[in-house]
Order: sequence, then structure tokens, then C-alpha cells
Amino acid sequence: MALTASNGQPSRDALRPPSSYWFAVWTHSRCEQLVHDQLVGKGFQAYLPTVKNWSRRAGNQHLIDQPMFPGYLFVNHPMDKYSHVEVLKSRGVVRVLGGRWDSLVPVPDVEIESLQQVQRAGAAVQPYPHLREGQRVRIEAGPLAGLEGFLVRSKPQRGLLVLSVDLLRQSVAVEVDCTVVSPSL
Repeated sequence: MALTASNGQPSRDALRPPSSYWFAVWTHSRCEQLVHDQLVGKGFQAYLPTVKNWSRRAGNQHLIDQPMFPGYLFVNHPMDKYSHVEVLKSRGVVRVLGGRWDSLVPVPDVEIESLQQVQRAGAAVQPYPHLREGQRVRIEAGPLAGLEGFLVRSKPQRGLLVLSVDLLRQSVAVEVDCTVVSPSL
């Protein structure tokens, strides 16, 4: 890439900031952490959303981190051909979701930010079938304030808020207080 054009002025490519988006990376079974660590080691910004689950090993029960979306993690990086090949060279990677390296489908920032906010809040999540229909709501107060998702089950005070990653066709659900939920615009 030339930083200056023949007339001495900066080229259009030099002036354009590299655009980085979140992309979903499909991994082999139980290789999510391995792939995450390799990508971080190569300088990529990788995000592996996890949930705490109880595990019993050798008769003892303890909490372990497990991927929120088994077989997937996310990478935020300008995806040129070189970067795409570097991601694919990581052991355990099946592919980057979308098309070819020049036509990948990004995951919307709002979906990643919602997952990060739920993880920071330490809310209990559970797998949930992917939804496209239902009432979209926004949480108005508490540690999940500003979060938007689909309200699918409502008790007098509690509801189930579903957060989806459309590209993966997977969702997770978190129980919320219905008194702080309002319809999203």
C-alpha cells in the first residue's frame, strides 16, 4: 500500500482508517479457548463469551467456564486477505463465517456489546432456541440497563430476555425483572 500518491499527497487508502468489525469464527469441538489464545497471541482482538456451569469430576463439584456458544468465538479486526489467512492458520479453526475473505458477514456491534454486558453483570444465562419473532424490549434499570432483546416469558415479576447472534443462529436467555422492562423502539 502506497502512503503517498505520485503527486506527493497522501493516497485515499492512507487517509481511510482501517475498518474493523466483529466476525464469528467457527472452531472444532472444544477448541474455542485454544483458538482464542492463538488469535490473541497473533495480535487479534478475540472475544470468547463464557458462562459458569457446575462440573463434577472425580466426585467433586466446581464451577467452570464454558463457551456461551459452543464451537464459536468472535474476532474484531480489519479482515484483509492476510488477516483472514492468519485466522484460518490457527489450530482448531474451521472457518470464518460468511463468504470469502472479501465478503465476510460481520456480527453487529450491538449484539457483541449485549453479550459483553451480560457477562460483566454476571447474570445467569442459559441456552435458548434462536428467535426472530416476539416483543423486543429494553431494560431500563439495574446492572443490565440499556440491554435490548426479546421478552419471551413473563411471570408477575420475572421474564426471560433472549439475546441472539443472528449470524450463528443461536441465542441465550437471561432472567430479568419485568418491572424495569419497557418496549424497545
